This record gives sequence, structure tokens and C-alpha cells, in this order.
Amino acid sequence: MSRWNRSHLLILSALVTVTLIAAAAVSLDRDTAASPASAPAAVEAVEASAVNWGLSFPAEGQPPVGNAAAEELAQYDAYYLGDTAQKVIYLTFDCGYENGCTEKILDALKKHRAPAAFFVVGHMIESAPDIVRRMAAEGHIVGNHTFHHPDMSSISDQSAFQQELDALAALYKETTGQDLSRFYRPPQGKYSVDNLKQAQALGYRTIFWSLAYVDWYADDQPTPEQAYAKLLPRIHDGAIVLLHSTSSTNADILDELLTKWEDMGYQFASLDQLP
Repeated sequence: MSRWNRSHLLILSALVTVTLIAAAAVSLDRDTAASPASAPAAVEAVEASAVNWGLSFPAEGQPPVGNAAAEELAQYDAYYLGDTAQKVIYLTFDCGYENGCTEKILDALKKHRAPAAFFVVGHMIESAPDIVRRMAAEGHIVGNHTFHHPDMSSISDQSAFQQELDALAALYKETTGQDLSRFYRPPQGKYSVDNLKQAQALGYRTIFWSLAYVDWYADDQPTPEQAYAKLLPRIHDGAIVLLHSTSSTNADILDELLTKWEDMGYQFASLDQLP
């Protein structure tokens, strides 16, 4: 049974859309603006204060530098890279709302037998339950992107943090009859050490990303050529790729993109195969 009336859904849809756009602009800025000349040295430890996840790419075809080292993140069961010794890609999608693109994305994944992880919020489950059920039925991971998509780095209380994740997990269980996977992606890419510990205490693995591009503006989508220019040269072994399921470009090119990556020798793996 729906927890919100129609007016509440419309309001939340607008808020989630605005938040996702603003958040992605902040979180991916280092990715889109970085160049080999400006690439910073690897951060040796996870910062204690709240930070935005960011990347720089010192060399094409190589794993990027994150603003926290993979080894440091690992102590909190957090990842931004997978197995860098294998030509493997982990596909992930952030799903704040449904705008008609997700089923085409699912079709492409099914054609290539490629597993993916879909990080959903409460509004996505409420407004598109059949699509969420399809994700689960076709063997994809459905991950926790929180119920309301807040800035979780501003939540220091464990019970309040847990409430956001538990509410989403309960709604998913109610909708699909299945337990939600214990993978968590921080909204807006904002996090702190406390957040990583909070998620770990609840049995979650925190999933950042090592490749993304500007795909979130619904009214200003990149061309296929612009998308390929970002996603092909920067792909690397063990990449955790973040795409938005609201992108019409992603929906249109995903079949060909997966083919191009396969032609480069890559295979696709599920997050539950992370090392």
C-alpha cells in the first residue's frame, strides 16, 4: 500500500530530481574537469569530515585516483574499484525516478547477459514497482540509495542513519517479497568516516564508482559520440561504472556500448563478485 498521496509523490519527485542533478554536478566535477596535468596525488586516508566523492584520471585506460585510497576504504567495506587484475566491469545505475528509460536499459543488459546493480530510492519503488520487480526477477542487484535521498553525511546519529536505509529496505520487501541487497550508495556521493562505519555496522558495503560522465541533465543529454568519448578511453580493469537510468542517451547506446566494451576484451561482473 502506498505511503504517500498523489501530492506528496509529485513533491518528492521534484525534490529528488533537483537533488540528483545538483549532487551529481558536485560529485562528478573532479571526474569531468580533471586532466593528467592537474591530477592530485592519492589521498592516503579517508577524510574524517564530510566530503564529496571525486576522481581524477592521470592516464587513459588506467584506474583513476579517488579522493580516498582503495586500501583505506576497504577497512570500512567500501569500494570504488573492483578486481583490477581482471578485465572486468561492474555496471551500476542510480535510479532516483522513472522517466521511460529503465526498461530499455534492462533490455540491453538482458541481451548481453550482463548483471548490474540498481541503486534505488523510495520514490522509484513507489512510482515504478513493476520495473523494480523486473530488476529483481532478471537477477540484478537492487541496492540501497536511501528512502528520501538526503545528505547522509549530515546525519551523525546511528538510529537516524539506519532509519533511512531500513525504510527503503522495508518498502522493497513489501513490493517484491525479497530482501534488499546489502549494498549502499551515498546520495550525492557525500560521505564521512562516520557514515562508512554506520553502513558497515548495518552490514552494508558502500559502493562509490571509478567511471562516470555527465549524463543526468534530462533536457541536455550528451550525444552518443560525446558519451563514447568519455566512456571508452577511460574504461579500465575493475571499473565500477556509474550511469543514470534517467538518461535517454544511456538507454539508446547501452547495447552498442556493451558490445564495444566486450570487443575490448571486457566481461561484466556483479557487485557480489567484488574481491
